Amino acid sequence: MKNKTTKFLINLLLITIGTVIYSFSIAMFLDPYNMAPGGVTGLGMILAHFTHLKTGTAIYMLQIPIMIFGLIKFGWKIMGLTLYVTTLSSAIMNGITTYILPVTGVPTDGDMIMSALVGGALLGTGMALIFKNGATTGGIDVIVKALRQKFPYLKTGSMFLMCDSFIIFLSMLAFGNVKVGLYAIIAIVTNNTILDFFLYKNDGAKLLYVITDKAEAVADRVMKEVDIGVTFIEGEGAYTGEKKKIVMIVAKPVVYPKIRVIVREEDKNAFFIVTGASDVFGYGYKDHFMQEL
Repeated sequence: MKNKTTKFLINLLLITIGTVIYSFSIAMFLDPYNMAPGGVTGLGMILAHFTHLKTGTAIYMLQIPIMIFGLIKFGWKIMGLTLYVTTLSSAIMNGITTYILPVTGVPTDGDMIMSALVGGALLGTGMALIFKNGATTGGIDVIVKALRQKFPYLKTGSMFLMCDSFIIFLSMLAFGNVKVGLYAIIAIVTNNTILDFFLYKNDGAKLLYVITDKAEAVADRVMKEVDIGVTFIEGEGAYTGEKKKIVMIVAKPVVYPKIRVIVREEDKNAFFIVTGASDVFGYGYKDHFMQEL
């Protein structure tokens, strides 16, 4: 019970940090320049522009029907944290725009590019912290999470990119400024790149097959020097009928060069096949029962 409470508090702390970063990126870097970063946030910025509501309030209003859907689909366990995120982020955004005045003036192209890059990077970092600790930022995130459960092969960042493209088009029409929309694209691409990096950087691995007469020597050195497991597969040459042990290794990309050196040193005539594994489940990699983001 104590461990569960500690884990929950740590997750809540990380979600809070992510929410602050997420809110800061919008209020300080994107909203002042009308760079609608897609999703409900972008729609909220457009709504705020026409109604003179504060951006945080407009975003929160648009999230209400999606939150109801999320409660039905995921229940309070997940959506309770999401409600916390949406409420806190709206309050932070409103607080920043009220009490902290960002320098807007007449922005130059350099200002716009830096705002798009920094804002997009912070947005992706904040969202990744929120996602990885069991919550969402509300809005399109909830819909994307539902789609990921049905279509787990889809990448979160890619789905956001498709949704966001439509919102950018709307923002160009709403703000009457194609140039700002183009800068918003820079922010969104940066956001999605950072998001996918943090969410999926540890999913992949190198899948190695080594066909050699010195399978035991290769396996022994890999286990001792790289400290990873090795599997023998029984093989047979179709032409010669000769039976051989095939060494199968799943390794992080960072240790692949070391394994290659070992194979070369043990048997320079080894037949070495290297391919990629996009998802690996098991010890040292992803949990079979982990929740897909």
